[in-house]
Amino acid sequence: MDFSAIVPALPGLWEGMLMTLQLMVLGVIGGVVLGTLLALLRLSPSKLLSNLAGAYVNYFRSIPLLLVITWFYFAVPFVLRWITGEDTPIGAFSSCLVAFMMFEAAYFCEIVRAGIQAIPKGQMGAAQALGMNYGQMMRLIILPQAFRKMTPLLLQQSIILFQDTSLVYTVGLMDFLNASRSRGDIVGQPHEFLIFAGLVYFTISFAASLLVKHLHRRLAV
Repeated sequence: MDFSAIVPALPGLWEGMLMTLQLMVLGVIGGVVLGTLLALLRLSPSKLLSNLAGAYVNYFRSIPLLLVITWFYFAVPFVLRWITGEDTPIGAFSSCLVAFMMFEAAYFCEIVRAGIQAIPKGQMGAAQALGMNYGQMMRLIILPQAFRKMTPLLLQQSIILFQDTSLVYTVGLMDFLNASRSRGDIVGQPHEFLIFAGLVYFTISFAASLLVKHLHRRLAV
């Protein structure tokens, strides 16, 4: 085993890591926003809205992420061409980002819904007694407390998404794992580069897990 070729390759690997982090951060932001909207719909008194949101969550939680990525990359351009009549290239990055957002939204939805339901109902009644409408009650009273309770779970799901970004190799996107594999093949040391990539994923994920445990103790109500 010879790891000496890894040091000269670090700039290229760092570019791959930036791609991985960019996908993760944007995927988490989009997933949390969409997941929060889905959670509010699932808690809506309207059975139609609640059932539609529930169907979305159940569907995306029942299929593999790899299928979602490949579907958006290969199938969506055909659908857009059928609708618009023109070729509309999406690109690997955009298709993967949308896939991550929509897939993770189903999981973030359940986290947000559980956080909202953990807030005592008396606080909702008190907010209504003060004359707050539904939007004000959620924005000022319920969601701030709910997000505090569910921050560790949101971070834990973000760690899972960080690991899942490696699936973008299927559409040729040059993330950290794909950059490591490609560089290893070029220099004839694939095993060393894959071992190094595994150590990097482990180090980041383990450190983030320790942070989640610390925040869980710190934010416990």
